[in-house]
This record gives sequence, C-alpha cells and structure tokens, in this order.
Amino acid sequence: MLFRHNRSDLFVPDQSDPAQALARVTHLGIVSHQDDLEIAAYHGITECFQKKENWFGGVVVTNGSGSPRKGPYASFTDEEMQEVRKHEQRKAAFVGEYSAMVQLGYPSSDVKTDRKADVTADLLNILKMSQPQFVYLHNPADRHDTHVATFLRCLEALRMMPKEQRPKKVYGCEVWRKLDWLLTDDKVMLWVDQYPHLISALIAVFDSQISGGKRYDLAEEGLRRANATYFDSHTTDHNNALTFAMDLTPLIEDDTLSVEDFTVSFVERLKDDVRDRVRKFL
Repeated sequence: MLFRHNRSDLFVPDQSDPAQALARVTHLGIVSHQDDLEIAAYHGITECFQKKENWFGGVVVTNGSGSPRKGPYASFTDEEMQEVRKHEQRKAAFVGEYSAMVQLGYPSSDVKTDRKADVTADLLNILKMSQPQFVYLHNPADRHDTHVATFLRCLEALRMMPKEQRPKKVYGCEVWRKLDWLLTDDKVMLWVDQYPHLISALIAVFDSQISGGKRYDLAEEGLRRANATYFDSHTTDHNNALTFAMDLTPLIEDDTLSVEDFTVSFVERLKDDVRDRVRKFL
C-alpha cells in the first residue's frame, strides 16, 4: 500500500500480509500522535486483546515532531525524536497485539492546512480497506488543535465512504479535554478493566514521553479509576476502570449535520443543567 507521505510507516506485528491485516480489523483507532492511541482508543485495544474474532488497528497521523524532551533524550534532534517515537509506537502495537499499525508521517501543519486533502485521502484508503465496525477518534471538543484537525480529516474521510461501508459506531474519546463534564445521558461509558495490567504496559513503552517529564502512565491509570468511582454518586463500585466518550455516530448517519452545532449542543445541555439545578434551590 502506498501512502502520500514519504515518511509513512506500516507495521504488522504478526507479519501477516498487510492488506489482510487491515481487512481483518474490527476496531480502528485514528489519532494525532504516538501514544494517543493507547489513551484515546484503549477500549478498542482491550476489546481485541487476545481475541480471535476481534482485531485492533491503529493509525497515527503525525510524525511526533516537536516532542518535549529532557533527561536521556535532552540532546536528541527533532529528527532523532521522530524515529524514537515511531519505534515506540511499533513496540506498543506489538505489546497490544494490534492487527496493523499505520503511521502516516505528516507534520501537524499538513493536517491543519497544507496537505489536508492528502491526509483525508490516506485515511479514506485505510477505512475502505479495513471497513471497521467501531472507530475511535479524538472528540471535537478536545483542547489540542492538532487533535481537532485530525478529527475533522477523519470525519471527511468517513463521509466519503459509501453508507453501507461505514462503521456501526464512532466514538470521540478523551485525551486533552476530559469528558467527565458531559451530562450522564450524553456520556458513552467505556469500561476498560478487562486487563488491569495492560494500560501500564502499553504506556510504559513510550519512554521518551515518561522520561521526558510527562507521567502519562500514572495519570491514565488514576483517571480511569477516578472515573469508575465518580461517574455516579448513588451506586457502589462494581468496576474499577472507566473512560468516557462522545457518541459521534450521528455525524456519519447524517452528512448534513453541522459539526459545530453538534459539538456545541453538548455544552448547551450542560449549561442548561447547571442553570436549572441552581434555580431549583434558590
């Protein structure tokens, strides 16, 4: 398979034929950066881990340039860091038993403006070859510009697919803006406690981030445990790891639905809920 950027990378952990590896994908995560998959799409990874009928596929759109670095990576050039991050993502794909791992290699500017059409075309190619049942994306209310741009390129590609080939469900997942603020009825509850050890093993692979001063390994485990306890005040805990998502499926069921209006509607419902609760007890 040929992608449009000369830094693209396709890795199949079990060394199957690449086309077959993509075709067997049932759960697909598409994100901006190396290690975003293991945070945003962790539910999809656990749904497929050690399963014969389910296969997870990952796509990282950007090249990891501009990563913060200190400690053992402090003297690395940007080019060297891109190679480190590419190999870390391959390691995570091996640990998580992904069916296929695609790194498209674009700089962030290409996703936002310069080569938007190329990014969308690559994503459409992957989606057509895999035709996954479930897709995990960044949520459109994320506070990272590249994440939002990546989400928009993904939505463009999904809306170019024939309707009969589109996934059953599309989830907008947490990374840089968490989704505990969503109303209960707007939250998709993704329970992720099937393999308690797996999240630590996956994120630990990204040593350049952890040694570089970002303890995502501790933060993500703590966040999931906190979500499981705090998602409801009137029940006891039956599970110990939970992540939240937006259901973005309406955006691929109705191509005329405005992304802006759809996203802001979640905020408007939160505003109404806060106002009504305060008024109730004045």
